[in-house]
Amino acid sequence: MRLINTKTLQLEEFFGDQIPEYAILSHTWGTPKDEVSFKDLDSNILNHKAGYQKIRYLCEQASKDQLSWAWSDTCCINKDSSAELSEAINSMFQWYQHAKICYAYLSDVPSTGKHDTVGVSKHEIPQQFRTSRWFHRGWTLQELLAPEDVIFFAEDWTCIGRKRSLRNLVGDISGINRGALQWPWTISGYSVATRISWAARRKTSRLEDRAYSLLGILGVHMPLIYGEGQNAFQRLQTELIKLSDDESLFAHSGPNILAENPEAFIFSTEPSSIATALPRSTQNKPYSITNMGLSIEIPILP
Repeated sequence: MRLINTKTLQLEEFFGDQIPEYAILSHTWGTPKDEVSFKDLDSNILNHKAGYQKIRYLCEQASKDQLSWAWSDTCCINKDSSAELSEAINSMFQWYQHAKICYAYLSDVPSTGKHDTVGVSKHEIPQQFRTSRWFHRGWTLQELLAPEDVIFFAEDWTCIGRKRSLRNLVGDISGINRGALQWPWTISGYSVATRISWAARRKTSRLEDRAYSLLGILGVHMPLIYGEGQNAFQRLQTELIKLSDDESLFAHSGPNILAENPEAFIFSTEPSSIATALPRSTQNKPYSITNMGLSIEIPILP
C-alpha cells in the first residue's frame, strides 16, 4: 500500500503490519487530465493540475488530525499496471475500513464557513448536500460504508459534519440502513439483496465498475476483466453463489436467474420476519447453478 507523506507529499510503500495510521480521501473524479496521477506525484509534476488542491488539502487536514500519512485513489495506485490495479480494487474496502479517518470531499457543495471538524447544525446544512454527485457514484458507496469515521467537507474544505451525527440524513439520501452507517462491522449481516440495493441508483464511468465497486461490500475477491461489460455483474453473482447460501440473491426483478445489473435489486429489503422464524432445517439449504439452470430447495408458505 502506497501512502503520501503529509509533510513532503512524497510516496512511500508499506506492507502488512508495517502500515501506519493514515487518513483516506473519498471524492468524485474530475477529468483524468485534471487529477494528480501516480506518475505526477512520483515525478513532482503537481502544481499545473487542478486536482493538486485536493491532495494538498487532504494532507493539510491529515496533519491537523495528527496523521503523517494519507491515501488517495488518484495518485497512490499505478494504474498502468493491471496487476496492481486489480490488487488495489480487491483491497480497497479494507483500506477504507482500516483508515483512521475518511475525508469525504463534496466539490459541488458550497462553503459552510466552518473550519473545525464539528460541522454545522442540521438546519444549516446546504441544500446541495442532499443532491451532491458524491451520493450517486458507485465507488463512493464503499467509501461511505467501510470507514467508522467519515467527515464531510464542502468545496472549500469547510466542514459539513460527520457521518455518525448525520446518519439519519445520509440514510434518507442514500437509502442505506441506519445501522449499517453507524456500525460498519455489521454490514456483512445484511442480506446480499439489501447490500446490492444500496448501489441500485448509483452510476460508474465504466460499466464493469458497477460490479467491481461492490466486491468489498459483498466480501468477494475476483479478477478484473475490463471489456466484459455487464458480464462482470453476472460473474460477481456466480462468485457469491460459491461463497454464500443467501437466497436473497434471487430476490430481484430481472427476467433471468441472475440479475443483469444492480437496478434489479432496487426494491429489495431485508428478509421478512416470517422467513427468519422458520425452523433452521428449512432454511438456507445448498443450491447451485448448472448448465441446466438453478437447482434450489426452498420452503413454500401457505
